Amino acid sequence: MSADSTTTAAPAQPGAEASGSSPGGRHLGLALLVIAAAQLMVVLDNTITNIALPSIQTDLGVSDANLAWIVNSYALAFGGLLLLGGKAGDLFGRLRMFQVGIIVFTLASLLGGLAPNEGLLIGARVLQGVGAAIAAPSALALITTTFPAGKARNTAMGVYAAMAGVGATVGLLLGGILTDGLDWRYVFYVNIPIGLAVLAGTKTLVEAERHPGRLDLPGAITGTGGLIALVYGITRGGERGWTDGLTLASFAAAAVLLAVFLVLQARVAEPMMPLRLFKNRNRSGSYATMLFIGAGMFATFYFLTLYMQLILGYSAVKTGFAYLPFSIGMAAAAGISSKLVTHFAPRLIAGPGLMVAAAGMFWFATLETDSSYAAHLMPAMFITALGLGLAFVPMTVSSVSGVDHLDTGIASALLNTAQQIGGALGLAVLSTISTSAADDKLPHAAAGLYQGLATKDFGLVAKAGEALTHGYTMAFVASGAMFLAGLVVAVLAVNAGKQHAEGAAPVHMG
Repeated sequence: MSADSTTTAAPAQPGAEASGSSPGGRHLGLALLVIAAAQLMVVLDNTITNIALPSIQTDLGVSDANLAWIVNSYALAFGGLLLLGGKAGDLFGRLRMFQVGIIVFTLASLLGGLAPNEGLLIGARVLQGVGAAIAAPSALALITTTFPAGKARNTAMGVYAAMAGVGATVGLLLGGILTDGLDWRYVFYVNIPIGLAVLAGTKTLVEAERHPGRLDLPGAITGTGGLIALVYGITRGGERGWTDGLTLASFAAAAVLLAVFLVLQARVAEPMMPLRLFKNRNRSGSYATMLFIGAGMFATFYFLTLYMQLILGYSAVKTGFAYLPFSIGMAAAAGISSKLVTHFAPRLIAGPGLMVAAAGMFWFATLETDSSYAAHLMPAMFITALGLGLAFVPMTVSSVSGVDHLDTGIASALLNTAQQIGGALGLAVLSTISTSAADDKLPHAAAGLYQGLATKDFGLVAKAGEALTHGYTMAFVASGAMFLAGLVVAVLAVNAGKQHAEGAAPVHMG
């Protein structure tokens, strides 16, 4: 049926009425704070290390090739294991797994701060990703059991979605402050008090019923392994060439592992990723849209940070504060869109939002080596953030709207998976585009910039800066194209109606 078809309210989920009505307003407020803090913590760790990377590289002697894995190891472990984390919540209790995830994440943050070398740091980042993958899907699922359907739950969903977007910017801001003011190790230590506070506050959350079954470990191994091989192949292809033997082997391994993963999901009795979830066009469309959003957004932070530090000469803390318009725009738009979902269909909010975000990216694509922050960077940031903020909430709501109670954890995990995997793939692809474009202008442009700065060869610095800026702008063009691709998917695939202000979320009948 069409988007204008009649929608019917789903019956209340088991335990939803009791769980939603038992906590008082004060407890609901504290519960929302706990879930928002947890979501903020696991999302900001995607970007909090970005600004600290130069300090980490100098202190631990990390190679250029391994430096990127300090960022990607977290994203891949987080995204690749989210589905397993969602299933674990369904089987063993979402509140319990939420607590386990926060404990693992907090301990991994301590290990990361204490890491004496790059190997242990990357290992700690992987462990952080594991903890985040366990906690994040349970956080969204706990919203449905703790908050009564209607205004309270829509507000909680809006705050949760806002944290997904704002967390990335907060990570950059906090990373700059901690790196310049204290030491890079504090970008990890800061998670410890937050994690302990979240654990203390989990008593305000309402546990959901458990379901019998078992974990799909073969699916987790093949799915995550395939994604790692794919990202490694893209990254190595950009560095060593697309005909390099190891590059081709990585792509072949990715194809085999991901094919086996899909076969397993279709045949095993209890798959990690039930393929039936993709039969609903709204959920499939929401996941695909979020994949494109993640691909464009995460890479945007990466290249903007490099541009501000390497080309404009910003310090770490100045770079962090420079992202404030992004954070403000994202929070404002997410708040507005959480209200709009009760009046308009999700695609009527997300579509225009992604168009605005793409316009912001194309504005970034006009950057030059001496562009003004106030006249160029700041307004482009704000516009991009407004667009993305409008897109996050409706995609979050439509991805879990009408899902069977048994699949709530998996459905919410898929949304996070799409964003994280999109971010990892997008960074790999856009880095390749940027590096190739820059090297066409000046071979080994990045190395040339560092060499020129070290030898005070300002002519070389200028040439390298121009080449790198050209590479960054090409990446911004590609990022804008990804947002437009997400727009097309959202408009064509997501045909859910507006969310009811009261009662359960509507289920599209089709």
